[in-house]
Amino acid sequence: MHTPHILRRGGRALRREATRPNVLFGGVYGAVLASSMVAALTQYGQTAREVRLYDAQWLLFTAFASASAHGYAHIIAQRGEGSHPGLTGALRLLLDEWPLVMATLPTVVMLLGAGWGWWPSEDIEYAAFAFNIVFLFGWGVTAARAAQRPWRKALVIGCVDALLGVIVVVANALIK
Repeated sequence: MHTPHILRRGGRALRREATRPNVLFGGVYGAVLASSMVAALTQYGQTAREVRLYDAQWLLFTAFASASAHGYAHIIAQRGEGSHPGLTGALRLLLDEWPLVMATLPTVVMLLGAGWGWWPSEDIEYAAFAFNIVFLFGWGVTAARAAQRPWRKALVIGCVDALLGVIVVVANALIK
């Protein structure tokens, strides 16, 4: 009898966690980063399995470096506001960037799977790109629903966010 109440409360907690600014930011940034990195790493047409393992390593390394840079920037920004987070607070700010790394993991797994021969390594970048665009759509819908937009408007916002993601990823790929 109590299970539906517990599930509802769990669903609310999950929604609340998923709509925290650092989770939304990290999810969006990680999806764009993953797509941009895969596009940049595969622009020369190398699709060998060993190359996909290398790509996965670089993507993971870049995700951790980006998360560290964002955490570091937050530490400096807080210090600029007169706050002194101390060592524990600074570590908390760094660890609060986990969503960025987590958002890159599906692409890392796709690249690792291609490298380990679970699926063809050729054209895996297109699957990763498609996944991340759907991911961006989902983050857009999630943020819109958290802002209490009706479903129809949230879906439109999700589509626009996915389109913006495509534009940013293509621009990043062209720059690199």
